[in-house]
Amino acid sequence: MIRLFGVSIVGSILFLVLSETVLITLCYAAAMYLVFGIDAEPILFVEGGWLQILLVVAVIQFGLYFSDLYEDFRPRFQMLLLQQVCMVLGVAFLLQAIFGYGRSTMQLPKWTMVYGSAFVLVVIPMWRQLYYRLVRNSVAAQKLLFLGSSSVVREIVARLTDRPELGFVAMGYLESATTPEVDGIGGLPLLGQLEEVENIVRTRKPDRVVVGMSERREKLPVLQLLNLRFDGIAIEDAATTYENVFSRVSTRDLRPSQLIFLAGFGPKPWSVTLQTIYSLIIALVAIILTLPIVIIVYVLVKISSPGPALFKQKRTGRQGVPFMVFKFRSMYVDAEAATGAVWATKNDPRITPIGRWLRKLRLDELPQLFNVLRGEMSIVGPRPERPEFVSVLAEKIPFYSQRHCIKPGITGWAQINHKYGDTIEDSVIKLEYDLYYIKNLTPAFDAYIIFHTLKVMLLSRGAQ
Repeated sequence: MIRLFGVSIVGSILFLVLSETVLITLCYAAAMYLVFGIDAEPILFVEGGWLQILLVVAVIQFGLYFSDLYEDFRPRFQMLLLQQVCMVLGVAFLLQAIFGYGRSTMQLPKWTMVYGSAFVLVVIPMWRQLYYRLVRNSVAAQKLLFLGSSSVVREIVARLTDRPELGFVAMGYLESATTPEVDGIGGLPLLGQLEEVENIVRTRKPDRVVVGMSERREKLPVLQLLNLRFDGIAIEDAATTYENVFSRVSTRDLRPSQLIFLAGFGPKPWSVTLQTIYSLIIALVAIILTLPIVIIVYVLVKISSPGPALFKQKRTGRQGVPFMVFKFRSMYVDAEAATGAVWATKNDPRITPIGRWLRKLRLDELPQLFNVLRGEMSIVGPRPERPEFVSVLAEKIPFYSQRHCIKPGITGWAQINHKYGDTIEDSVIKLEYDLYYIKNLTPAFDAYIIFHTLKVMLLSRGAQ
């Protein structure tokens, strides 16, 4: 896996993106030569033909990304893949038509666009099938040997089984002789006892030893692991492996000492300062650009149901300090008069018809840009929760209060990776994403989240 923008990106998927960029570019270059013959060279190198092609390639690549075709490289139903590629190409044709009406020099010649797109429609599905076979048969996955069978280990093994493109394979696990017999871990073989780890590693030759024991006191073979470490064998805690494959921090076996002494935990002051600066700039620009949308939404909310278009609600901010968040009203007035503060649910009857659309498109959160200007929120950060919920969640979920060490955000790592949570279990998962974000907070990570948020908004995910 390759670390970019603060997240672990699967190397095989990154190479798929690069390879398809090259292939799509070659498709349109070949179409240029097919249409113009030897005259294609001055068009490409003198008249800006390469720029025209690269613009089309960029549109197609963004389309493939927004269609979730880079979530993993496993082949899908061929007809479904063809339909998705056709939709992406349709967007590219629409952009070319707009350039044509505007007589832009960035418009690709008509028949070059037609033939090139036909090539893409054939080449991309064929390449995906071939690429999957090449990676599956040729790329050697890292072999992991697990010490222990904790719940974290079980989650990791299940993840690796479901996502082979991550590049890891679980070869087996070791357990203490004094540990009560447990069921197998996702079909993994029990290769021996912890006390035999040194001999088993030298015999089986794993690429990495992952320590995932629920109870390590007087059980962890420290001297043997020390010898292996000095022999060049990679050894890591299961929590680190969990972060790499899930992109979130496991709270199952997390201890306060880890948060206190582990290097890298806690927001870096320079990152927080930078975040404040660019959040203010982005919020100011966004307010100017979205002003027409804000006016339209304001009018629609006002005329669609009785009550004010905007409303304020108390939320918990940085260091637990409460503040009033601004939002467009998406529920009927006095929606909680009879029930008190409760989480929104799927098909919640309190939500107005126009409010349902606002939540799907996340337009109800546009007024929060003013909270950013007031210094109460950032563009990116943990979701600001209501104090009524925070008090309950902090009692039931360890480390929940630590998410308030930074400003809450309009969007965030948890918001784009997990659905809207209305249970304690959902809150635990979102906390794990929040802790991962706090640990890795950088401007590059924020840029990645902001870019990904556009995809979430367009696909109407995560809102409720």
